Amino acid sequence: MSVTNRLYKLQEIDLEIESDEQALAQMSSQLGESQAVVKAQAELASEQQHLEELGRQQHALEWEIEDIAGKLTTAEETLYSGRVKNPKELSSLQHEVEGWKARRVQLEDEVLEIMEQVELTSASVATKNGELKKLEAEWHSQQQRLSADIERLNTVLSDLKYKRQLLSDGIDSLTVEFYHKLREQKGTAVAKVEKGRCCGCRILLPTTELQRSRGGSLVQCSSCGRVLFVS
Repeated sequence: MSVTNRLYKLQEIDLEIESDEQALAQMSSQLGESQAVVKAQAELASEQQHLEELGRQQHALEWEIEDIAGKLTTAEETLYSGRVKNPKELSSLQHEVEGWKARRVQLEDEVLEIMEQVELTSASVATKNGELKKLEAEWHSQQQRLSADIERLNTVLSDLKYKRQLLSDGIDSLTVEFYHKLREQKGTAVAKVEKGRCCGCRILLPTTELQRSRGGSLVQCSSCGRVLFVS
């Protein structure tokens, strides 16, 4: 195998390694926490907190209603017992009973409103919980696929680097160093020749360059400076 052939194959391996390493970096960046899951968790927690607060409000109102009911029972018993003879006291007691009854009606209306909110919020919690479970299942499945793909790609990269080492060992160290410098400058160090043209710069090559490169010599394109490879 000629030196240009070896350099071309080395370049193909290097390009494949670079592509796989970029893919690996992208996959690795997708491992870990999902922003969609975190957002769904926060929304669910907020709704659950709202539901708990509504429950506390409802219980507080119900306790107040119960307290008023006890006071009303006592007051009405006193009012209708005949024990209170003073008209002023009777009027005051009657006014007090009416006030508690009005307050009880108000509180009962508030309880009904809260119960409606509890029903709506409970439905929202159930919906968001279902959405979260779906997102978590999708995220878990994605993480498993990513882990498997990363493992597979690491194996591919390991094989490629082993092949690269074997190939570069068969090339003179100075030539390999020259190849690396050329790649740094131009992106690709070796250009294939097709129909008498350098595929690196698309320039029609002089006959002398074509003949020398066909003979396996290390020839650089007189236009772009890349090493010419004739397959």
